[in-house]
Amino acid sequence: MNRQTAAILVEALPYIKKFRGKTFIIKYGGSIMNNEEAKKAFIEDVVLLKLVGIHLIIVHGGGPNISAMLKQLDIESKFIDGLRVTDQKAMEVVEMVLSGSINKSIAADLCRHGICALGISGRDGNLIQARKKYLYKEEEKIDIGYVGEVVSVNKKLLTDLLEKEQLPVISPVGCDEEGNIYNINADYVASAVSSVLEAEKLILLTDIGGIYKDIQDPASFISFATVDEMKRYIEEGIIKGGMIPKAECCIEAIERGTKNVHLIDGRREHSLLLEIFTNDGIGTMIRGGV
Repeated sequence: MNRQTAAILVEALPYIKKFRGKTFIIKYGGSIMNNEEAKKAFIEDVVLLKLVGIHLIIVHGGGPNISAMLKQLDIESKFIDGLRVTDQKAMEVVEMVLSGSINKSIAADLCRHGICALGISGRDGNLIQARKKYLYKEEEKIDIGYVGEVVSVNKKLLTDLLEKEQLPVISPVGCDEEGNIYNINADYVASAVSSVLEAEKLILLTDIGGIYKDIQDPASFISFATVDEMKRYIEEGIIKGGMIPKAECCIEAIERGTKNVHLIDGRREHSLLLEIFTNDGIGTMIRGGV
């Protein structure tokens, strides 16, 4: 066992050297957030990555928690194309759950391990400028309420925090120039943050192992893909349904400056360490180029 442990540490060493001083953006969400063992392992992984000298930013979601609170308050949850229709009353709940409960809980868990984590909303420091998002079906323009998309990210605020060895934990809420508040998909916020910082890695924690040519066939798992291959997988219907927005986030991040994107199964304990510090990894890594 001691020899095996030593071999694992030796395997990790070149990656620790390579990524020291680099910036990783991690999108944290899905069922992992309500799985105590997976959540504990995630926090431990983040702490280790931070302690070996990697600059980290976490962007979190919280859909199931929002739905639970809306149900508790007897407010209907309605979705169109996977996006929550968000009226003013629902937006108040969204912000309370995301920027209050979840955001501060993640930051506190990291602080307990001696990491200087700072929980912030996209509204803080004008971090995320947003605009209202509409859905379009054929020629119909659909208003889904206070749902937004990212216009810009305050790069200086984030670089200042990273230079001071802070670990920002970002709630995906933004506002426009008139002060309207919007709920924004966390994948798109993570992609935008990664792009503006030209991060070494954008890591999306998901509820599946990565990308498969056939989701029913484990042998069809795709370990590596280029942007061009990802576009082809979408066109050919290999990537479909709810995976299309995630794939589009990955493509956009790389085309705007992110070096590599990883899709990994956050339900698997210590998935971050297994993906970053081992030769084989466990998820799908997407690289730029042809």
